[in-house]
Amino acid sequence: MPERDDIGACAALVERGDPDRFRATMAAPPAARKVLFPLYAFNLEVARAPWVVSEPMLAEIRLQWWREALQEIAEGQPARRHEVVVPLARALDAEGARLLDGLVAARRADLERAPFADATALWAYLDATAGTLHWVAARALGPAQEEVVRAAGQAQGLAAWLMAVPELEARGRLPLPDGRPEAVARLAREGLARLAGARARRAGVSKAARAALIDVRAAEAVLQRAAADPARVAAGRLRPAPVRERLALIAAAAGRW
Repeated sequence: MPERDDIGACAALVERGDPDRFRATMAAPPAARKVLFPLYAFNLEVARAPWVVSEPMLAEIRLQWWREALQEIAEGQPARRHEVVVPLARALDAEGARLLDGLVAARRADLERAPFADATALWAYLDATAGTLHWVAARALGPAQEEVVRAAGQAQGLAAWLMAVPELEARGRLPLPDGRPEAVARLAREGLARLAGARARRAGVSKAARAALIDVRAAEAVLQRAAADPARVAAGRLRPAPVRERLALIAAAAGRW
């Protein structure tokens, strides 16, 4: 299968399953899309593994399949014949594959569906998932300071997690370590602080690597809403108006994530 077809398949997966990241990636330079679409398609496949099968053991098998695929990439073996694995292997070096293996391992928490012990545990999960995803993408695109990228990724991960709370609760999950309004607002304020800290060090992310952070810009409005009115979280009313989302995307594409 030609490379363009592999990327197209990944783009189609992301468009269907993660439309926000699809729009963010389409705002990135074409060369960056060859990295971002495979990474986001991989992330989508791994993130939904615990939810698309009825038995935890089947989900465990799916996650293990991805860990083995990543190990093969890290060892320089031929990529498995798979619409996501092949372009992912082109986008990753050995270290990138090893980092993503940690992301898959962190997703095992979704199999247990137990509540997080506290906010510290939730932040560790967000760093291992969203933080790692953004860092792998950034380092594949250009020079960047890891702590800056991870902090921005953690904030984006929290925004996405808060927006997913109603669906997670409907699936029987307790997604928040403390669901009281004051605790939710405190969590959102911490996310805003991490985002502000990352932005203050924006110079530590090269122009090329900033394409990995386009999806971060929209997190600010979501976190602001959660901090100001925590009841919006359970009600599923965190998403900003479409015009605000478009403006945020334009600003992020220009490097002002």
